[in-house]
Amino acid sequence: MLNGKKIIVILPAYNAAKTLEQTWREIPFEYVDDVILVDDASRDNTVDEARRLGIRTVVHTANRGYGGNQKTCYREALVMGADIVVMLHPDYQYTPRLIPAIASMIAWGEFDAVLASRILGVGALKGGMPAYKYVSNRVLTLVENLLIGQKLSEYHTGYRAFSRQVLEKISLEKNSDDFVFDNQMLAQVVWNGFRIGEVSCPTRYFENASSINFKRSVVYGIGVLITAAQYRLNKLGLIRSEIFM
Repeated sequence: MLNGKKIIVILPAYNAAKTLEQTWREIPFEYVDDVILVDDASRDNTVDEARRLGIRTVVHTANRGYGGNQKTCYREALVMGADIVVMLHPDYQYTPRLIPAIASMIAWGEFDAVLASRILGVGALKGGMPAYKYVSNRVLTLVENLLIGQKLSEYHTGYRAFSRQVLEKISLEKNSDDFVFDNQMLAQVVWNGFRIGEVSCPTRYFENASSINFKRSVVYGIGVLITAAQYRLNKLGLIRSEIFM
């Protein structure tokens, strides 16, 4: 715990058997109360590996998508009484050692949500982020900041934490089951007046780290722009989108 707050780490997993143990071993359990892994119908032995390590595991018998996986993760964490939920990808692309820094910003009431940004600092490209992803990340973030009215360095990190109050307030089930879920969720956080903080996170791209291909990246980028536009149009009262109701 931090400041009396129960911290639960969620691991949305898909074919993460090769990197799961390395991720698990670096979680700072002196601060983390519990860990939940949700396996989204992996084709490798992720579930066997998770159970060998003693991780609380929920299994999807059919693939529900990245967003669908997260919906289960957050529901399970809330049922278990989490005050703070930290999402960490089990592919070891993000360092678990930042969990105390991320969670503490919520535990002491400074922020309601915290993002671990790969863009803060100068290490994104050196850490192996493909140039086209870096450029698209920066462009999309610029457009999102203009339309949503924030000054975040990155909307696209998969390493993030939320207070219980945030998760109980926003309409997660109305969001997409695909990758754009992440951006819809942040737009909902801002819509409901919650405060978002950031910490700098090193970038790690390597063979076993999960990454969507160029085609899926384009689809994701279009979804991001649509979400930001929906936010602005809802603010102007021109449309009413279900995710903001």
